[in-house]
Amino acid sequence: MSRRVVRQSKFRHVFGQPVKADQMYEDIRVSKVTCDSSFCAVNPKFVAIIVESGGGGAFIVLPLAKTGRVDKNHPLVTGHTAPVLDIDWCPHNDNVIASASEDATVMVWQIPDYVPMRNITEPVVTLEGHSKRVSIISWHPTARNVLLSAGCDNLVILWNVGTGEMLLALDDMHTDLIYNVGWNRNGSLLVTTCKDKKVRIIDPRKQQVVAERFAPHEGLRPVRAIFTREGHIFTTGFTRMSQRELGLWDPNNFEEPIALQEMDTSNGVLLPFYDADSSIVYLCGKGDSSIRYFEITDEAPYVHYLNTYSSKEPQRGMGFMPKRGLDVSKCEIARFFKLHERKCEPIVMTVPRKSDLFQDDLYPDTPGPEPALEADEWLSGKDAEPILISLRDGYVSIKNRELKVVKKNILDNKPPPGPRRSHSGCDPNVSQPALQEVLEEIRALKETVQAHEKRISDLENKLCQFTNGTD
Repeated sequence: MSRRVVRQSKFRHVFGQPVKADQMYEDIRVSKVTCDSSFCAVNPKFVAIIVESGGGGAFIVLPLAKTGRVDKNHPLVTGHTAPVLDIDWCPHNDNVIASASEDATVMVWQIPDYVPMRNITEPVVTLEGHSKRVSIISWHPTARNVLLSAGCDNLVILWNVGTGEMLLALDDMHTDLIYNVGWNRNGSLLVTTCKDKKVRIIDPRKQQVVAERFAPHEGLRPVRAIFTREGHIFTTGFTRMSQRELGLWDPNNFEEPIALQEMDTSNGVLLPFYDADSSIVYLCGKGDSSIRYFEITDEAPYVHYLNTYSSKEPQRGMGFMPKRGLDVSKCEIARFFKLHERKCEPIVMTVPRKSDLFQDDLYPDTPGPEPALEADEWLSGKDAEPILISLRDGYVSIKNRELKVVKKNILDNKPPPGPRRSHSGCDPNVSQPALQEVLEEIRALKETVQAHEKRISDLENKLCQFTNGTD
């Protein structure tokens, strides 16, 4: 009778490899702000990195192909009046990115396909609703233009970026600082971790906590939590003896963990990056020089250690490429963008295979860029699974789609009741026709400015094409 000793898994031999030196992004002044965010966001077109900047907050956006030394005068995305704390690319538009800042605002930006000549300073929309710094942002996985933000005011807000309006505010659920927020696969539930040591599962539209667990990890350091594809909760935290620990939980039975494993002794908070297609979770600690990865299955011990990628340099942050941005011809199943003090180093995770053919078992259909719902449909109670695409022929990025923001006319709103203070230099008896005339002039000026901006943008585009042709 033969006894199988080694567990069968197609991901057992996954290995990580850094790219060659000329494929790195050099001379980037990565932000030194104290925050547990990843500082980096990646999609199939661009890599965005939060950088040091005087007089406010900024991040740099580089086309993926623009490797090597980055020009010190490369345009930045600047608009925040305080350091940027988190950035996140829209999953349904590769040219739209959101940023959160210490200035208590969230800004959404349209990034052109060409490299602009000067800093991008005008966001498409600014979202104001937090009273303290905003440290977390996350796009809805299936609904168009729905963005979540969480701040140090213990408030979670959901926005409709298409109108610039607040959809929902979850303000009475967290009693202390929110550490992280994550969506489930279809965006019907949220999981949050908080300084009050509770992990909560929240139905945002009903504005109620569906389940919660106090102290899944006994230590006082921050806890991170994400949903798995099956609806379980994967957490990272610390034991009472400050050892790092990971856990897998069933929200329907939060009392007992499905799995709980101690790892090592270190101070860095483990950031989990989850690939739902392969059920592999990658753990990257800030200040660590390694990436550990585990496979989550339905057989004991449920969370299986696969391997560790190790390097000499500690990581300041990490970006994680969506599946549609990977090179399927090389059996690449994950790509990380590791931030050093002055550079960004891509790390490729590969499954060794002899065949050059497309590997169906490694690449099941994966979420594509098309949203399954509109914001209003999701808010009314509809849910939908992500619209999947095949990677058999590789993924080709869609050309730039403009994000249109349709705001309601503020002038249509009635003035608030009650006495109003008039400024000393204003005439309270301004006639209605005179006011109308001023408004018409303002409208005409706005149209002129927009026309000039469009002309400048077109000229920049043409100039960029000419310069590209002469290289």
